[in-house]
Amino acid sequence: MTPMRPEGAGAFPEAVESPAPQTPDRGPLYAALDLGTNSCRMLIAQPKGSQFQVIDSFSKSVQLGQGLESTGKLSRASMNRTINALRICRQKLSRHNVTNMRLVATEACRRAKNGAQFIQQIRREAGLKLEVITPEEEARLAVISCAPLVSPKTEQLLVVDIGGGSTELVWIDLTGVPAAERPGAIMRLHRGFVQEPSEMAAARVVDWISVPLGVATLRDQFVDVEDDAARFALMSWYFEENLSKFSPYAAEQVREGFQIIGTSGTVTTVAASHLGLKRYDRTKVDGLRMTSDQIDTVIRNYLALGPAGRRADPRIGKDRQTLIMSGAAILQALMRIWPTDRMSVADRGLREGLLYAQMSADGVLEDPSL
Repeated sequence: MTPMRPEGAGAFPEAVESPAPQTPDRGPLYAALDLGTNSCRMLIAQPKGSQFQVIDSFSKSVQLGQGLESTGKLSRASMNRTINALRICRQKLSRHNVTNMRLVATEACRRAKNGAQFIQQIRREAGLKLEVITPEEEARLAVISCAPLVSPKTEQLLVVDIGGGSTELVWIDLTGVPAAERPGAIMRLHRGFVQEPSEMAAARVVDWISVPLGVATLRDQFVDVEDDAARFALMSWYFEENLSKFSPYAAEQVREGFQIIGTSGTVTTVAASHLGLKRYDRTKVDGLRMTSDQIDTVIRNYLALGPAGRRADPRIGKDRQTLIMSGAAILQALMRIWPTDRMSVADRGLREGLLYAQMSADGVLEDPSL
């Protein structure tokens, strides 16, 4: 399966329903729902300056893509789990009387032969209208969610979003953007990777790629390999092979002025392991910078633990120990190609991107460059 491209060109925290929603101020509420290969996640938020305040949230592992690699279809059991989760989301939307929303599905529904029928089933049984977004839009939303983490010193930026069914990579050239305006230039990409002429300095997207390998689909490719270390090595090299058509793949990259931002459960779990956290703390993880060497140390420790040790690690858990290794294999491939002293960890992703895009389009967010 070849990566999708434009023409011409998570382990922990534990997925739970929020127990104590915030009381919003008077003003518009926005919602964003991301139905992925592994999880169903939703945020309800209110704009605050150039950011937003989360009012309520939902996150649950539904394993929608379970068995998809072998059958090409979504299973009845996985669809039932997902419908039940979406009913809770509908209740939250009704409770908060949210009218501004985008509810999207990604790789599992894109790939499944019965994906379109499932979207119709969701509308009938859960009362929600979901749209299946393109890989380009998924990549764009991941990028803008990370805008606040862009360093003013960054001239070349790689944003990586490791999902359950696919991984999106976007390479952005910021050399033509004044340092103070770089986060704002990234935010404006919600309009599209190709920007219309404007008075505002624009970030230039050099290339992007959507590789149909995420933590679940990459794991399923090598599920028959019994040896833990051999399986990990095969996954890492196989993922790298799928990057060969990404134009920056063969380009030599110096560490100065280069930043990678990684967003996924894999990246946040590796960060939490690096910090030695007993309990997950988003304030310590989101925005953390790690070097290639620090990431490699964590991954080597995961391998040394073996399957039993990873299952016993509270940062990983018995249900996610295989997924963390496929995600780590993707990370290792990226660090092998583009070693860096500035990989920023983003505890944010598609939902945040959906919220930023809606609020920016409605003009209710302040420009962070001003």
